[in-house]
Amino acid sequence: MTNLFTRIKNTITADLHEALDQKEKKNPIALLNQYLRECEIETEKVRNLLERQYTLKEEFTREYHEAAKLAEKRKYQAEIAAKAGESELHQFASTEHDQYAERANRLRASLDQVNGQLGELERKYEEMKHKLKDMHLRRMELMGRENVTRANLRINQVLDANTYSDKSYSKFKDIENYLDRLEHQMNSSFYRSTIDARIAQIEKTGKLEESKSI
Repeated sequence: MTNLFTRIKNTITADLHEALDQKEKKNPIALLNQYLRECEIETEKVRNLLERQYTLKEEFTREYHEAAKLAEKRKYQAEIAAKAGESELHQFASTEHDQYAERANRLRASLDQVNGQLGELERKYEEMKHKLKDMHLRRMELMGRENVTRANLRINQVLDANTYSDKSYSKFKDIENYLDRLEHQMNSSFYRSTIDARIAQIEKTGKLEESKSI
């Protein structure tokens, strides 16, 4: 039964990896975005743990200083009681001093451990932030390459009539033909207007000549 579950687990894992590979091939930026979101979530979790560790450090530090202060106080009181011959009071103060001193030592060890863990968490947190920043930059680089690739593909399709569709190519040809016709019409219109003006001028000049001869 264990072997059966193991085979099923391996099969599912293999299928999942294959699906992820296919997704990466189809849209690598989408998969990278997914990785980024997961990394951001994990980085946020580490940041929260780091804040809790800072809080623990403050609490251990406060408790340590309080225990150390009380240990010194009871030590001083035990000495005063001993000098005064108050054996019972001396015994009580000495016992309390030992208890506070033991607590202070334990808190000091815990504080050292917390500081060491805090340093390790800070190092890992900074490493995760750098990794996350690198992934963001990597995504920007991939997006830039993708944009350039898509732009070049469209440019090549437009410039190369062999790879561009007949419909789109014919549309460009229609535009070119339209511009040619428009230019021809403008030239013809200008030429006609020029001829009309010249003929009118000739007619006017001719009528003037006729009137003079009469």
